[in-house]
Order: sequence, then structure tokens, then C-alpha cells
Amino acid sequence: MSLLERGFEDSEFEMRTLRAQKMMAEHKLDAIFLTTEPNVRYFSGFFTQFWESPTRPWFLIVPLTGKPIAVIPEIGASGMAATWVDDIHTWASPNPADDGISLVADILNTLPRRYGRIGATLGTESYLRMPFNDFIDLSSRLTGTVFVDIATQIHRLRSIKSNAEIKKIRKACEIANIGFANIPDHARVGQTERDICKQMRIDMLHAGADIIKYLISGSGPDGYDSIIMGPTDRQLTKGDVLIIDVGAVYDGYFSDFDRNFAFGHPSDSTLKAYTAVYEATDAGFKAARPGATTTDVYTAMWSVMESAGALGNDVGRLGHGLGIQLTEWPSNTASDNTLLEPGMVITLEPGMMYAPGKSMVHEEN
Repeated sequence: MSLLERGFEDSEFEMRTLRAQKMMAEHKLDAIFLTTEPNVRYFSGFFTQFWESPTRPWFLIVPLTGKPIAVIPEIGASGMAATWVDDIHTWASPNPADDGISLVADILNTLPRRYGRIGATLGTESYLRMPFNDFIDLSSRLTGTVFVDIATQIHRLRSIKSNAEIKKIRKACEIANIGFANIPDHARVGQTERDICKQMRIDMLHAGADIIKYLISGSGPDGYDSIIMGPTDRQLTKGDVLIIDVGAVYDGYFSDFDRNFAFGHPSDSTLKAYTAVYEATDAGFKAARPGATTTDVYTAMWSVMESAGALGNDVGRLGHGLGIQLTEWPSNTASDNTLLEPGMVITLEPGMMYAPGKSMVHEEN
């Protein structure tokens, strides 16, 4: 299998930054302050597994004009220097007494001030990857400037993918598809969920995945009751239904879709439920067009499952955004109403309870 070139051209990050700065002008922001791995990587290209260590904070500042400014622990200096970012400030971390806070405050206080507002991801589907007490300390050190929430604005920026991003997501999906396609060749009655998923993981790594960051499974007689647990050591028997949901990663971008497997012959009720979610997916594909909304997509899918006798849906949504995170904004719900635009990548994930303790879920990207 041919693989894509890793990383992006500098022009990709220039475009992302200019889009952010246009948003900043519209919302009267002097800068945006970023602390999480996806957001720092999105604007800088800084891509490291070291985020798995919770010891050190990492900061990126995007000013109203010019290139991003990195404020990071010294251990990451050479890695950041390899990106398009050239204004890099470091400190010896960990330093609980002052883990970069005075350095960040000095930079923010010296930036040109037009509005006295700095954007940070404080709201929906976001968090600060730094000690809360440090954020309070940083806020108190700013002169004539306050933090305001821009979580939704950052979600919107990242939801519109470039062609280069879409190619990486497509490659991640191709890799996951190979893993799924191989399952009938190796999965057997008597194996455990863990056995089957282990071989699938190996197959996807051979196919070019960098990591399989998300791989769950659930199984049971004629159905399953959870789509977020496992894999477990439960052995598959005749009459079982197995679901596997996978997020394979290629160059930092995710796939996220599932498949259902029957061992032996499923019951008529299970086949009816599977047909319903499959047909709901088709309805979602037809509805997912620029100018429609996430609620239009939700309604198209749910109406099919409701007509098929769905008892309910305990997932809370029928799909979501996809990109450098397994799940991104927006959500396909009855009230989300996010406008779908060219460049968005979403999952269609119709799911329904079709009997007490039995669910059926199907997902595509």
C-alpha cells in the first residue's frame, strides 16, 4: 500500500493561522492562548508522543498578526524548531513554583493591545491542559486584558479540513478497512474478543497505521449492551454478535467507524435491527450535503430507526466530527443545527436499542 507524505507544507499552517486571525479580528481578540495537543499541533505542526506525560504544560500563542509564538519546556525546543514556528521561548520544566506562567504573562502583556481580550478554549468540548491554579495566576498577571471563551470558534476553524487533511483521514480509513476486511479470515468461535482485536491491530499496523489509539469491542448472545468497553476475555460462541469500533491513526489523523459480525445465524430481530441502522446510514449520506445541518442528518437517520421500532438511543447523538481527534465538534443531534460546509468530515453513527439490553450501531465516515 502506498503511503502519503508525512506532515504538511508551511503554507498549510500559514493558511490555518490566517483563518484564525480573521476570526480574531471579527471577535475582537488580541491573541489566542492554546494549551492542548490537538490545538498546539494544528497551528504549529509540533507532533510528539510526549504529550502522554502530564508533568509539563505546553503553550502556543497566536497573535492578531504574525506567526504563532511557542512557550514550551526546554525538552521540546529542538522539536518545535523543526516546525514552521521560529519564535520559541523555553523554561526549565517541571518547575511547580512557576511552570512557564511568568514567561507567558510577559509575552501576552507585551503584545500589541487593541481590544484587551485574549481567546482561550474554556467552553464546550474543551479543556485547559494546565493546572487550574496556574491559569488563575496567569489571569491575575495580565494588565488590561481578560480571557474570553473561543472554544466554539476554534471548533469551527478545525472542522473545515484542507485537501491535505482529508487525504490523511482517507488513508486512515483505508487502513482500518483492511483490518475489518481481514476479520472473517481469522475470527472464529472459541476466540476471545481480545484475540480477535489483537490480530486486527497487527493487520492495521502492517497496513501503515502509526498507532491504533482506539479499538473497542462488545459481544453477546444475539447482540451487545455497550459500545465503549472491551475488548475483554469473553469467548465468542455460536449465536453471538460482535461489534468492533476502531480509530486508526495515520500521521496524526483518525478514522472512526465500526462493523458488526455474527457468529452463526443471528435472529430475525437482530437482522431487522442491522437492516435498520444500515438503511439509516444511507439516509444520513443522502442528507449530509452542504447547506444542510447536523440536525437534518440526525432526523434523516433517526426517522428510519424509529419506523423500524427503535426503543431508544442511549448514545446521545448519531455521529460527530472527525480529524486530529477521534471525536470532534459538531454532533449530529436533534438540536445541534450546525450548518454543514464543504471540507467538513463527519461520522454517520446511527444506533438503536432494539430489545432490552441489546443495541445495534453502524458507523461510517
